[in-house]
Amino acid sequence: MRSVYPRKAPCCENYWFAVFGLLVIHCALISWSAWAHSATRDEVGHLATGLSHWRLGTFGLYRVNPPLVRSVAALPLVFTAIDIEWDGFSEHPGSRNEFHCGDKLIAANGARYFWLLTLARWTCIPFSLIGGFLCYRWARELYGQPAGILALSLWCFSPNILAHGQLMTPDAGAAALGVAAAYVFWRWLKCLTWTQAVRAGIVLGLAELTKTTWIVLFGLWPLLWIVWRWPRAKAESEEPKAEGEWKREACQLGTILLLALYVLNLGYGFEGSFQKLGEYGFVSEALGGPSENSATSAGGRNRFHNTWLAQVPIPLPKNYLMGIDLQKWDFERKMWSYLRGEHRLGGWWYYYLYALAIKVPLAIWLLVFLAAGLGFFARGYTAGWRNELVLLAPIAVILVLVSSQTGFNHHLRYVLPIFPFAFIWISKVAQVFEFGHRKLAAVVVLAMAWSVGSSLWVYPHSLSYFNELAGGPKNGHAHLLNSNIDWGQDLLYLKRWLQKHPEAKPLHLAFSGSYDASIAGIEYTLPPTEPQPGWHALSVNEIRSRSKQYEHFLKFEPVAMAGYSIYIYHITPEEANSVRRELALPELPRLDNHGEQAEDEKADRSAKAAARKTGTECVSRRLRAMPKRTQPPYRGSG
Repeated sequence: MRSVYPRKAPCCENYWFAVFGLLVIHCALISWSAWAHSATRDEVGHLATGLSHWRLGTFGLYRVNPPLVRSVAALPLVFTAIDIEWDGFSEHPGSRNEFHCGDKLIAANGARYFWLLTLARWTCIPFSLIGGFLCYRWARELYGQPAGILALSLWCFSPNILAHGQLMTPDAGAAALGVAAAYVFWRWLKCLTWTQAVRAGIVLGLAELTKTTWIVLFGLWPLLWIVWRWPRAKAESEEPKAEGEWKREACQLGTILLLALYVLNLGYGFEGSFQKLGEYGFVSEALGGPSENSATSAGGRNRFHNTWLAQVPIPLPKNYLMGIDLQKWDFERKMWSYLRGEHRLGGWWYYYLYALAIKVPLAIWLLVFLAAGLGFFARGYTAGWRNELVLLAPIAVILVLVSSQTGFNHHLRYVLPIFPFAFIWISKVAQVFEFGHRKLAAVVVLAMAWSVGSSLWVYPHSLSYFNELAGGPKNGHAHLLNSNIDWGQDLLYLKRWLQKHPEAKPLHLAFSGSYDASIAGIEYTLPPTEPQPGWHALSVNEIRSRSKQYEHFLKFEPVAMAGYSIYIYHITPEEANSVRRELALPELPRLDNHGEQAEDEKADRSAKAAARKTGTECVSRRLRAMPKRTQPPYRGSG
């Protein structure tokens, strides 16, 4: 088996030039997209919450996510003159005040809010650059320089990484620091020194401060260490120093985990750290117990209140544990989910597998199957089962974890942390260049070109990306909703379209963002719930909503789109009446140039009324004898 760490690759300036160039291109792509798009739903809460961490020094807002990414994002706001009232703030278990505070931040800044959000997004760009560089570094050490370039390219042009790398939400940061932590841990496994152990502990703590998903590493890493060391343990079983080696490595592993806990608590300023378990108030049944028979504590429930565990101090920040409890409660009480045109209370265990199948470029799936085939059937393409286990184990654990939570399914981004691990593992196919397999090399080159082209064809609307199997982003809403296609990100694109088309007035708008669209300077009223002529703009979340009040818009063809998430319609009276007849609704009267009922329509209605009143047919005969008038072009609002 070949030596993997450290792998000596030829020192070539062209490789470093390629690495630098790819990272610059990636930075440019997400910088532009961050400026061009409006605030997504969750960013409204995250930005205000990040500011509250600096201004108030507390972590009670948006407790379902740790504070690192949003605290970094809010740094530019700390040095600006922003004054908002933090009223309505509640520490009660189950409270979600972050969006209320977000609305206040928007109200205090008006249209300036979008620029502040852009600054916050740009501040988070280093997270994505770190993720890309770690993909290159780890893949290079496992499979060689070409593999490193391939892994970096997969990261830099992945539509899902571009989509979330431009935002200040924690998903891209969690993916980047998660793979960074795993990389440093792998290096510790290869070189068991105290220096490597300290590095692994610090980076693991930082990863834990991005997303609570990474709490699984506290259990996964000890298991990986045991599996990693087991083959060597058999060889050392008869050596007198073997027991001492086990103890030394176990102590280092313990140091890694304890240091990570320290960094995690430090990130929260040790707020509520080591609070006794019995003093918590929970809302989920998992921690609080059934509502009818569990003890109440601190405004919530606590299944441990009358047990010996109540006296155990918890080595976690208070709001970190309460955030896990609140997220678990969200899954327990269930929410409405959407998949392939079906709304369901709860979710599907295969939701994330299906979403990956249609949200990841088909070319990358081709590389996945090629990597699996080369790993199983070709010699020399693997880096050893233990090295690849460190890559594949986080993918399996996270997929199993999120798929088991079927209380609701809204976001593919919940599995975004697995992407860098997959990219590194896939990059093994680049070894075909070193081994001189020309036909396979051509397949890899064409697949990569297809992947990049497919992603850039949709850019900068990467959040709405769907592959060719799903019918592309225009048909994405038939499969998935929410942050998979429409997260409120295209409001500024709608504004720019309206500036180029001043005739699109009056406008009826149904926007699925968590804030009022008028903040962007758009004047609108809500669309009618029945087919009506006029100008209409609707988010696909609203068109496909469970209420189905705007479902009739699926029967019309949009005249334009703002991104791929807001459909713009100009419906004529004839089109409206055609759909109304299909829905068994009464037809609308035709309108003249001034929005008045057409003269022939008035005469027709008056004649029919007179005929019904007199009981004669003479008016009807006169009506049939009237010459037909040409219908004027539609100009009214309907």
